[in-house]
Amino acid sequence: MAVHFEKLQEVVLAEPRGFCAGVERAIEIVERALEKFGAPIYVRHEIVHNDHVVADLREKGAIFVEDLEEVPLGARVIMSAHGVALRVREHAALRQLEVFDATCPLVTKVHVEVKKLRADGYEIVMIGHSGHPEVEGTMGQTDTGMYLVEDVQDVETLEVKTPEKIAYVSQTTLSVDDTQVIVGALQKKFPAILAPKKSDICYATQNRQDAVKDMTKHVDVVLVVGSPTSSNSNRLREVAERFGVDAYLVGSAAELKPEWLKEAARVGITAGASAPEALVQGLLAAVKELGAASVRKLPGVEEHVRFPMPKGLN
Repeated sequence: MAVHFEKLQEVVLAEPRGFCAGVERAIEIVERALEKFGAPIYVRHEIVHNDHVVADLREKGAIFVEDLEEVPLGARVIMSAHGVALRVREHAALRQLEVFDATCPLVTKVHVEVKKLRADGYEIVMIGHSGHPEVEGTMGQTDTGMYLVEDVQDVETLEVKTPEKIAYVSQTTLSVDDTQVIVGALQKKFPAILAPKKSDICYATQNRQDAVKDMTKHVDVVLVVGSPTSSNSNRLREVAERFGVDAYLVGSAAELKPEWLKEAARVGITAGASAPEALVQGLLAAVKELGAASVRKLPGVEEHVRFPMPKGLN
């Protein structure tokens, strides 16, 4: 880039950022399946919500489909990290597909909660974004007795059959702060509502949001590496804005607009849980070209979580 800003001094990197254990596991499942069985390997939905990751796996021989009817009878298919409804698993069985499940174990935890609560006679409110594959998968663990709310307004208009026996679960990639507001509204309307034993919002989502909150004290602008379809990446941008800092979601360095940084002395960079570190480094190089002379990494939580591979790919 030919542009150079005299005011721009430093890039500040959030810690932690980028891939979480669930995303690493999902990508590794596809790569191991390709290595073991050869191409093609079918994947239902984008394995994770990142255009660059999907393009890389497609180049290696993965075929991404939205409908299992697109998968040949008896072929191998991988379920994405977001999880799927029971009817999708039933469809896979009907087509005699060999299934490898890349559902994040933290999403599976919510699926187990839903099944247990329904078996115990509870109605369930799910906090999440309509149309998101994780929400569709979790809501699809039962045929009846679940309601979706996206905001406090939805809570106010919600009518349930058994207000004395109701529980809530949430999408794992939501804003922690926004979710707490909705939970408060649910508890006010339904005093008997049962909460999960442990928050459904995943450790990686929480850690990355906390890191961005800390980063806003040190920077003038925040750049979030992530795809537009990535829920957790969008939430990181929103968190920065809530704390008074301009923030932009960029898929890669190619999407960086120099004018965003014109008045900035310090630029923060983070990445959603499905964004590769290579994209962060590319964006870092682009910001340095605009004039930033130094790079500083903020202290943050160290993550050591690892999830096992499914049977057949160990």
